Amino acid sequence: MDLFLQTLLNGLLIGGVIATFTIAFQLTFGVLHVIDFAVGGWVVLGGYLGYYVTALLGLDGFAAIPLAFVLFGALGYLIGPVLYNVRNSRTARPELMALALTFGLFTLLRGGMLTAWGFNTRNVTTFLSGESLAVGPVIVPLIRVAAAVFAVAIAGGLFLFLYRTRYGLAIRATAENRHNAALMGVNIRRLSANVYGLYAGITAMAGVLMGAIYSVNPEVGLRYTLFAFFVAVLAGLGSVGGAVVAALMLGVIEAFVSTYVGSSYSLLAIFATLFVVLLASPKGILRRGL
Repeated sequence: MDLFLQTLLNGLLIGGVIATFTIAFQLTFGVLHVIDFAVGGWVVLGGYLGYYVTALLGLDGFAAIPLAFVLFGALGYLIGPVLYNVRNSRTARPELMALALTFGLFTLLRGGMLTAWGFNTRNVTTFLSGESLAVGPVIVPLIRVAAAVFAVAIAGGLFLFLYRTRYGLAIRATAENRHNAALMGVNIRRLSANVYGLYAGITAMAGVLMGAIYSVNPEVGLRYTLFAFFVAVLAGLGSVGGAVVAALMLGVIEAFVSTYVGSSYSLLAIFATLFVVLLASPKGILRRGL
């Protein structure tokens, strides 16, 4: 029972962090109608930024979180119009061209990181690294708790922005019906660039948190991309609320499979779960997807 509770706690805490970048991933799909394969690259870049903030500047790893948002948000803002133009081009299958562009971006990011840092693994150091708290039979790693709290704060801020501001209303209107939003005066091209910048910044912040919990290297980006894809499809494409439930489910599944079966079987279990859920509910677990 002690191991069961420990595994459940670890899975929920990790799922909370995964939910952060998968919510932004869903938001980007809703506005741009593009599945971004570069998501894992943004996560890993955030982790590397966190490492160099501690290694070169001597700051706590958590100090890299706002820096990651500003730096990679600006980079995403520059990439957003390119992705928008490709997605709305007059080619026969613009959605496939946009998908190929994001895959190419991921390949470029991965290749650049391999060239710069090789296969070396890096960790983000914080004042909570290695600290834990015993709660009965369960050992609670404080870095995971702090990461989950940061993730909840980031996700909560995003939801407040979407549902309590006029610009958030414009984003939700565009995700609902792009044509009607344009008729109401929304500049879709500019909004798409802002949304992609917001997404890249949030994803990089989540990367700092993942780097503090685990470690980062260029090869783990593909795993995070698969995680985002799993959550997006399981939640229902475009469903932001469903992404939270699906991310928690992913974290728990991976934790239990890794603990009781073996980490090499975690992806198999994850996609087997995806297959079964989609057979029962093609629109996702909350039946709100596209």
